[in-house]
Amino acid sequence: MRSVEVVMYTSNSMPSTHLQKGLTRQIIEHISSDKNEPEWMRDHRIDSLKKFESMPMPNWGPDLSALNLDEIIYYAPTGIDATDDWGELPDHIREVYVSLGIPEAEHKWLAGVGAQYESDIIYHSLHEEWEKSGVIFLDMDEAVREHPEIVNEYFMKCVPNSDHKFAALHGAVWSGGTFLYVPKGVVVTEPLQAYFRMNAPNMGQFEHTLIIVDEGAEAHYIEGCSAPKFGHQGLHAGCVEIYAKQGSKVRYSSVENWSKDTYNLNTKRAIVQKDAVIEWVGGNLGAGVTMLYPCSVLAGEGARSDHFGVAFASGKQWQDTGAKVIHCAPHTSSKIVSKSVSKAGGTCTYRGSVRINDNARDCTVSVECDALLLDDLSRTDTIPDIKVRNNDVTIAHEARVGKLSAEDLFYLTSRGIPEEEAKAMIVNGFMDPIVRLLPLEYAVEMNRLIELEMEGSVG
Repeated sequence: MRSVEVVMYTSNSMPSTHLQKGLTRQIIEHISSDKNEPEWMRDHRIDSLKKFESMPMPNWGPDLSALNLDEIIYYAPTGIDATDDWGELPDHIREVYVSLGIPEAEHKWLAGVGAQYESDIIYHSLHEEWEKSGVIFLDMDEAVREHPEIVNEYFMKCVPNSDHKFAALHGAVWSGGTFLYVPKGVVVTEPLQAYFRMNAPNMGQFEHTLIIVDEGAEAHYIEGCSAPKFGHQGLHAGCVEIYAKQGSKVRYSSVENWSKDTYNLNTKRAIVQKDAVIEWVGGNLGAGVTMLYPCSVLAGEGARSDHFGVAFASGKQWQDTGAKVIHCAPHTSSKIVSKSVSKAGGTCTYRGSVRINDNARDCTVSVECDALLLDDLSRTDTIPDIKVRNNDVTIAHEARVGKLSAEDLFYLTSRGIPEEEAKAMIVNGFMDPIVRLLPLEYAVEMNRLIELEMEGSVG
C-alpha cells in the first residue's frame, strides 16, 4: 500500500492538520504507542499487518473492487478522555448520543453503557450492584492496561488474525470496543449496551468486543451502530469474540444502521462450551455492502446456538448476511432463522454454513430462510452449505420467497390506510417474529427505520 504522512496525535488534543488516509507500519506503531500498550499487543498488531498485506481480497460474495483501502482513515482519536458522566462530554458529541436516546435508556433499563465516537470510547459506566458482583465492564483499551493477563489469554483466539484479510486488518488497527467478564453464577438481569458512531467521511471503525461469561452465568449484551452519509467511502471491520463457558447463557443483540456509503465487513464468533447457550439477534439496514455471518462453535456436549437475523436492502445495497455453525460435540443443537426484504433494486443474500463433525452425534439443526421482494427490480438468493459427517443427525432446511400480498394490500387500503403506510405495516409484520426478540427500544427503532426505508416505495 502507498506510504502516507503520519500525523502524531496526543491524548488531549486533535491534530492541527487533517486526518490521514492509508495504512503503514508507522501508523500501527503509533496507535500502539498512543494507547500505551504492552509489547505483546504491539507485536500482534505488526504481525496482523503483515498478514493483511499478504492476503488477497475475498473473491466471493459482493463485489469489493470499488473499496479503496488507501482512502480510509484508520485511526482518528477524539482527544477526549473517557468519562462516566455525560455532562463532561463536549456539547456536540453529547447531543449525538442524546438524539439516539442512549442516556435515557441507561437511566431506565440498562446495567451499563459504553459509547464510542470515531476511534475512542468516550463514555463508559456500570451500575454499582453489578460491579460489586464482580462484573467487569470496560472499554477494550482500558482492559488491555488493567487486565492484560485475561485479554492476552482470549484476544483474537476465537477469531485469529489469519482467518481472512479483514480479520488481519482488524488485528492491526483495532481501537476501542468493549470488554465484558461475568463471574461464575452471576446472572446480570439488565442488558449492557455499547453504541458505536462513525461521524467523519472516509472513516474506518475497528472496535473489538470481547465477552467472557463464566460457568453458570448469564448476560445480555447489545450493540448499536450508525454513521451519517457523507458521499465518501467508509469502512467498518469490527470483531466480536464471545466465550460462553459451561452452563452459561449469552444473548448478543445488534442493530447496524451504517450509512449507505459504508462497507460493513464485520466478524462475529462464539465458542460455546458444555450445556451453554448463545443467542444472536441482529438487524441490518444500513451500509452499501454488508458481509456478516455470526458464527457459533458448539464445542461442548449439549451446547446450543440460536441465530435470528433480519436484513433490508434498498437501491444499490447488497446485504450478504447469514450464519455459520460448527457442531464439534454430541447432543448439540442449532437454529437459524433469517428474514430479508429487498426493495428498489436491492439485493439480499442468505449465506449459511453448517458443519457437523463425525463425533457430533445426535445433533439437531433447523434452518429457515424467508425473503420478501417488493418489486421486480430487486433480488434475493439463498446459499446454504450443509456438511454432515455422521448419520445420527436431524436436519431441516426451508427457504421461501414471496411478494407483497395484493389481497393484504387491498384490505388495508380499502380501510383508509395509505398504500405507502400499508406496505410498511406488511413489512413490519413480516419481520416482527425476529424484531420482537430485540429490547423494546431497539424494536421500536427497527420498526421506525423500516418505515423510513419504505417511504416513497409507492410507484
